[in-house]
Amino acid sequence: MFSSEFSDDFLNSLKATVPTERLLLKVEECWPYGSDNSRKHATPLAVVLPVTHSEVVSITKLCNRHQVPLVVRGRGTGTTGGSVPVKSGLVMSMEQMNRIISVDVKNRLMRVEPGVTNQEVQNRAAEDGFFWAPDPGSASVCTVGGNLAFNAAGPRAVKYSTTRENTLGLVAVTANGDTLRCGVRTTKSVTGYDLTRLIIGSEGTLAIITRATLKLLPLPESRRTISACYQSIEGATNAIVAIMNQSVIPSALEFLDDAAIDLIRNKPGINLPEAARALLLVEVDGLASGMSDAINQISKAASNSSLLEIIHSNTEEEACQLWATRKALSPALRDIAPNKLNEDVVVPVGNIPALLEGLQALSQKYGIPIVNFGHAGNGNIHVNLLYDTQNPEQEKQAHPCLCAVFDLVIGLRGSLSGEHGIGMEKMDFISLEVDESTLSWMKRLKNLFDPNNILNPGKVFP
Repeated sequence: MFSSEFSDDFLNSLKATVPTERLLLKVEECWPYGSDNSRKHATPLAVVLPVTHSEVVSITKLCNRHQVPLVVRGRGTGTTGGSVPVKSGLVMSMEQMNRIISVDVKNRLMRVEPGVTNQEVQNRAAEDGFFWAPDPGSASVCTVGGNLAFNAAGPRAVKYSTTRENTLGLVAVTANGDTLRCGVRTTKSVTGYDLTRLIIGSEGTLAIITRATLKLLPLPESRRTISACYQSIEGATNAIVAIMNQSVIPSALEFLDDAAIDLIRNKPGINLPEAARALLLVEVDGLASGMSDAINQISKAASNSSLLEIIHSNTEEEACQLWATRKALSPALRDIAPNKLNEDVVVPVGNIPALLEGLQALSQKYGIPIVNFGHAGNGNIHVNLLYDTQNPEQEKQAHPCLCAVFDLVIGLRGSLSGEHGIGMEKMDFISLEVDESTLSWMKRLKNLFDPNNILNPGKVFP
């Protein structure tokens, strides 16, 4: 069991490791570091802000020796409670390890520390005509370390994949203070086990990342957006399958269901057909000379008897107008109910129609409004259960409805999380997807990396 307070020996050693201005001990200083975007909160006993790899090593060794829980965090934009210090202890904030160390244009890679934001990476890469593929909605504030911890993605993942596929190597620290230098600076290697891909997505439970080598891609010469409205969800989901089965891979394929459309229909600047019950936003990128053919091919695949209208942008301003529909949704969700369960489930693309049909049925059965939108190109649908805790029946039905949603997803051979992670919000459901034997091996790996269970305890495993 972890102690509810630090020993004098631990505290004195910690004070000797980092200067006073980077060690927070007052409750009012530590309190802001106790939560993330899940709105869960637990105040840590102290917060430390390292600036070098060697400081991370020393702090981690100290915590391991004294068996002090250690939670590493970036900017706290996660939605599953992954950076909440539920066992109290020490929070290590990587906000001051925020350097872009180098950019290698010839080999299309960038070396960074974990505290740099996604947007800072994009801005620096763009100076040389490149970008980093992961594009989460919180890119302006979320950190690369957080992107790595949760294998972040975003709309572009349908074409360019996730953080895991766009990271070449890591420097990381295990619980006992060992330094791992894993990965390569090339795009091919089969030398030894792939620890880079193992650590990415492990939610800070296996090791602490202090440096990453990111794979950069050339910025596309041109980009166009297509908006397609349908009179039925079935028509839209059939179009998703058709779009993903032809040769032009969209750089984004977003979906809004009828409940989402109803929320934004009357918002300023939103113009949708009255009969629209589903919307697709498709982005294509590549050579300017190929845009016309790409738009025609996507439009052909998107066309079926349910299609009401299809519009494509010719300018950046027109594209922004089309994307305004999607951007208006998140604020609108707050208007319908004070409470929300936001899940980022994934199913095979061919099973999206069955997922949405099943979600409609669950909404009716439990009396819980469900709004669905998200990255349809890879089957990653954001399922929003909206309810009011002041409504006794909705308060009673919200959790059973959530359980039924997860059962539906697993029944469709899907996954509980596409990009938000497990954290503390979904750990009691992980056994729905991961069988007992496999979960046992995951726990053995955790024990190998962190035998005293000090790294982000109380997460992932039920």
